[in-house]
Amino acid sequence: MALVLTDEQKMIKDSADGFFASEAPVSQHRSLRDSADATGFRRDVWAKIAQMGFAGVLVPEEHGGAGLGNVAAGLVMEAIGRNLSAAPMLSTGILGATALLAGGSPEQQARYLPLIAQGQRLFALAADEAARHAPAFVEATATPSGNGFKLNGVKGFVLDGHVADTLIVAARTDGATDSPDGITLFLVDAKTPGIDVTRRSMVDSRNAARIALADVQVDGADVLGPVGGGFAILEKVLDAGRAALAAEMLGVSSESFAKTVDYLKQREQFGARIGSFQALQHRAAHLFCEVELARSATLRALQALDSGDDRAPAFASLAKAKAGEVAKLATNEGVQMHGGIGMTDDFDIGFYMKRARAAQETFGDVSFHGDRLARLMGY
Repeated sequence: MALVLTDEQKMIKDSADGFFASEAPVSQHRSLRDSADATGFRRDVWAKIAQMGFAGVLVPEEHGGAGLGNVAAGLVMEAIGRNLSAAPMLSTGILGATALLAGGSPEQQARYLPLIAQGQRLFALAADEAARHAPAFVEATATPSGNGFKLNGVKGFVLDGHVADTLIVAARTDGATDSPDGITLFLVDAKTPGIDVTRRSMVDSRNAARIALADVQVDGADVLGPVGGGFAILEKVLDAGRAALAAEMLGVSSESFAKTVDYLKQREQFGARIGSFQALQHRAAHLFCEVELARSATLRALQALDSGDDRAPAFASLAKAKAGEVAKLATNEGVQMHGGIGMTDDFDIGFYMKRARAAQETFGDVSFHGDRLARLMGY
């Protein structure tokens, strides 16, 4: 499969780049941070994102979406990374939509997918419980109660959980605490009695939440997929999220590189533009090559998800690990080659470094995915 974009995908890329640069630029991210905005993004911008068709990029046309697939979703996420745009695209447009497509009943899909495409309902994946990403580690329980279940437990690092209308909760109906068997997914209205949400602001000024569940009653119709068989769905959701995060980090890396090169062309030292110094040229050339490697790995993962390739989990882990390493390198080099002012708040490069760190840890860091990739390959 060729690692190039089709003409249609190039049009989507141009559209996304132009939209986010004008409607949700880095300056807007700075403004949201400075005002300690309670939502963490602008709802009017999210409405425009939905109008552009980006929120429903994974939603099939029969449910009011664009149905363009994961490669198109990755192009949207890359534009978001390039502009540090604050929007619930990952939590709702990627994770929420993928969960419904992978495990939702026809009734659940008909109810929720149009709302995602219209930008009218926000989703959040409440899965992680351990200090570091470990999707099979689930202590939260779902015990039979009436015609449904009662949920009890605590979820940490729930992206956009403080504003979500619907939570996708992973709870254990059977099995050992760290076993993939016996995990069940539930669609839970965030206003259900017994749910306590605590907003947490991360280092990149984005938001996650701690969600405590105390005897939260859900109906049998709220089960997403088979009882006890939710882990396979969860892995599909996470792989879509990992590939999307790789695309976002690719945008972070690309823009960090571009800003750094622009600075090298302008800054003068010892009577010369510092971009003329061979040592800095070598570092910039190396960074360019690494960004392009991450681009190839990310595109291959997104293509694999769209084609239903059995190797998609491995490609997703490879992309997430490589894009994370490159984002760290690109932002480190960006700050260093900016010199001392790169550490000041006057320059945007520091924002990219913070976002790279948070995205790198989300849904598994380099070590997690190196181990996962080795296991998937039979080592």
